[in-house]
Amino acid sequence: MFDMVPSILPRDRNEVRVQPRSEEELIREIDAEHARLAASHRRLFRLLADVDRRTSWRDVGARDTAHWLSIRYGVSQWKARRWIAAAHALETLPRTSEALASGELHVDKAVELTRFATPETESRLLVWAGGVSCGAIRRKADVVARRSSGEAEEAERSRFLSWWTFDEGRRFGLEAELPSAEGAVVAKVLDRLADSLPVMPGERGPAGTGARRADALVALCSSGDDADRDPDRATLVVHARLDGPDDELSECEIEDGPAISPDTARRFACNARVQTVVEQGNGLPVKLGRTTREPPAWMVRHLKYRDGECRFPGCGSRRFTQAHHIVWWDHGGRTALDNLVLVCTFHHRLVHEYGWQVRREQDGTVSWFRREGRRYRPGPAPPEALVAS
Repeated sequence: MFDMVPSILPRDRNEVRVQPRSEEELIREIDAEHARLAASHRRLFRLLADVDRRTSWRDVGARDTAHWLSIRYGVSQWKARRWIAAAHALETLPRTSEALASGELHVDKAVELTRFATPETESRLLVWAGGVSCGAIRRKADVVARRSSGEAEEAERSRFLSWWTFDEGRRFGLEAELPSAEGAVVAKVLDRLADSLPVMPGERGPAGTGARRADALVALCSSGDDADRDPDRATLVVHARLDGPDDELSECEIEDGPAISPDTARRFACNARVQTVVEQGNGLPVKLGRTTREPPAWMVRHLKYRDGECRFPGCGSRRFTQAHHIVWWDHGGRTALDNLVLVCTFHHRLVHEYGWQVRREQDGTVSWFRREGRRYRPGPAPPEALVAS
């Protein structure tokens, strides 16, 4: 059989006729391309291990190397973390590294094999991996990972539940680890209760599952509780002193609380109830700022529905997101949807405490700028820049 690439019929004797390629020729070309890709993957993994050791992700809007890889190249963070782990593991697995570089072992198989292979076992495992599917290697890696963490007794001893407040006390974090059987009971109760609760606008379907489970947990813990549920919170009073010829904020502190930086005070104004008391150097108040509230619940729901995720290019975080005032509150910005953008806690700090800037364009898109004012453009460098370098 032949492929469906049409031949070019010559209009005169000087034109060259392109002959159709056989299946064998096509497969040889694919094999050659696969070998080149495999060698490129091995070189890429060497570079990833090096960039991870150098923490090159700092100052580019990322939390770690996997986050940077996801933002810059669009790789899922799950795959990015597997790639980075494999990149380091391959440095101690010479036979697996060689098999990947030659194309004998596909990158997907190599990544899974590095999760449990050792220098002593890799030769035997390579023979086995050549005759099974990638899924079989992944399942074995999962089993080995579970077994290496201990059996049921260890899982029982390791159970815990802890909680904490973060984001200056505005959020409540909860973490638990249970044996799988007990965890299944918790999951089933929360899922059943979540199905019985009213669904907030924009939270239907898989995208709202996490929010509904959170509501179910609160409902479960609140049942039979007659305590006061007044949603109004005490006003957070920030005392700020003016300094310099431009009367810029300098020393800031929370009333009956710790000292904070001016940038942190501005971030508070984005999503907390704050009143700023501006004082002269001698402590005499010269201005009483506006009392602010975080956006109401209905506005936050609309904001999350509109933006969907953190609007930093490529971040994609849907958890621990906050409403950020594009025009800051202390600069006269309004708490309105057209002046709000959804950001994760990490990128919120990037704006207020690391000098990054956000701007909404006329078409509704959001542009980000580094602290020196240069516009941040996600993705790899354009081809012409690579050629120029």
